[in-house]
Amino acid sequence: MNQILFPKAFLWGGAIAANQCEGAYLTDGKALSTSDVQPEGLMGKVIEREAGVGYLKDDGIDFYHRYAEDIALFAQMGFTCLRLSIAWTRIFPKGDEAEPNELGLAFYDKVFDELEKHHITPLVTISHYEMPLHLVNEYGGWLNRKTIGFYEKYSKTLFQRYGKRVKHWLTFNEINVSLHIPFTGVGIPNESPLAEIYQAIHHQLVASASVVKLCHDMIPGSLIGNMIAAMPTYPLTCKPEDVWQANLDNNKWLFFADVQARGYYPSYIQRFFDENKIIVDITPEDTLCLKNTIDFISFSYYMSGCATADKSKINTEGNLLHMVQNPHLKSSEWGWQIDPKGIRILLNMLWDRYQKPLFIVENGLGAKDVVEADGKIQDDYRIEYLKDHLIEVAEAIEDGVEVMGYTSWGPIDLISASKAEMSKRYGFIYVDRHDDGTGSFARSKKASFTWYQGVIRSQGKTLYE
Repeated sequence: MNQILFPKAFLWGGAIAANQCEGAYLTDGKALSTSDVQPEGLMGKVIEREAGVGYLKDDGIDFYHRYAEDIALFAQMGFTCLRLSIAWTRIFPKGDEAEPNELGLAFYDKVFDELEKHHITPLVTISHYEMPLHLVNEYGGWLNRKTIGFYEKYSKTLFQRYGKRVKHWLTFNEINVSLHIPFTGVGIPNESPLAEIYQAIHHQLVASASVVKLCHDMIPGSLIGNMIAAMPTYPLTCKPEDVWQANLDNNKWLFFADVQARGYYPSYIQRFFDENKIIVDITPEDTLCLKNTIDFISFSYYMSGCATADKSKINTEGNLLHMVQNPHLKSSEWGWQIDPKGIRILLNMLWDRYQKPLFIVENGLGAKDVVEADGKIQDDYRIEYLKDHLIEVAEAIEDGVEVMGYTSWGPIDLISASKAEMSKRYGFIYVDRHDDGTGSFARSKKASFTWYQGVIRSQGKTLYE
């Protein structure tokens, strides 16, 4: 195997999300977000919070109080980039206030201080699977056009406060997931009609484009991208009907990147709207706004899937999407199929389609780690997964794809998004916390910690040892 070194400017690191790691869910003026009423995760029901009843996500891994310790550990691994999100409800607790919450702003000042001290570049997601619950209850979430203005004000506040230190931004996390879990993505009921879901999505796409322009205007030298959950779908067979079905399935998530990267609605979505009698209110001002396109495309990649026109085939669920099992791939403990070659295929596909820089901002293996009697955690399965994927990333770079960086999900154990579990661990750093809420929150290094440290230090050379 030929050794391929990563470019010197390549950004190495990890990715975390506020609602999965910070905890302190009502501290220093923060109010409830949509995530706070999904205690069982994205796949669970939406609840009414009861006084005195707590949930795992309420404390997360206590990053709110331990951020300095965690960032120091990231620095030990050699991180040059940390992708993190800002909790909207720390800055505007209700979402429609006249003035932001200073205590919330000050918290992220301290986080950015630590990152700067360790020479780690922040990549900030403005909204990551959360929004103020008040905007849902009082305005109807993103179905209401007024929410565009609330998001613009929130974003402008972030740019004013942090723009001198944060140059890399993402507008929304996995924006295409709104199609599958609308409450999480756009703050409307999951059983909403498809026409309402696409209308809410449209408002979010307009807001994203508006904030792209705002970022460029307010922060000289800034780069702002989108973020999609990318799951390339292969045809199950070489039957033309299966090939076409795979094309249709891929367009469901590529639609979001098409609008944000090209600046207009593609023709295939117009046909889909016509055939499903979906009418989306798109104003002339919206059409003009959408022309504010992103600088780069970022994505999560965990698995691929297959598609077939044969509806009798059994579907399997992976990361919120229904796809047919690929008979040639192994699966993780949670049924997510492992496909390292898929990330090279994906990178080439996106590069050929958009000719914009790409950033892998989530990729990792969720697994049940075991702490040995001597305290060691030998997660060779995670090392193997990441190694195989990173070698394929290197191959894509050699193919000519422009890749800005790689931030694994998540570099430290945190609450999983889909089912709000601690037992589904991704980290290089183990956190002593468990599904029943017990644990000391103590941090310890897994075998993968030293391995990833070596990969970064060698610019990928150790991948081939």
